[in-house]
Amino acid sequence: MVRVMEALAAQGVTVLFKADAERMRDGARPWTFVASGDPFHEDLLVRTDAATVEACLEVCLPELRERGLVIPE
Repeated sequence: MVRVMEALAAQGVTVLFKADAERMRDGARPWTFVASGDPFHEDLLVRTDAATVEACLEVCLPELRERGLVIPE
């Protein structure tokens, strides 16, 4: 995951992973992934909430690749 975040940062993307303790206690999707920054026009961002870090990446990485970002496997 560190390689992915470093690759995104090198392309001008700011990445935030968040674990929300309250949502974790409630059994909700406690993980949030947000990517924003220079590569996105008109202040668009890529975001998801999920049960695991891996699930966040499964949703967001394909979308980031569709936007032309290079992300290591």
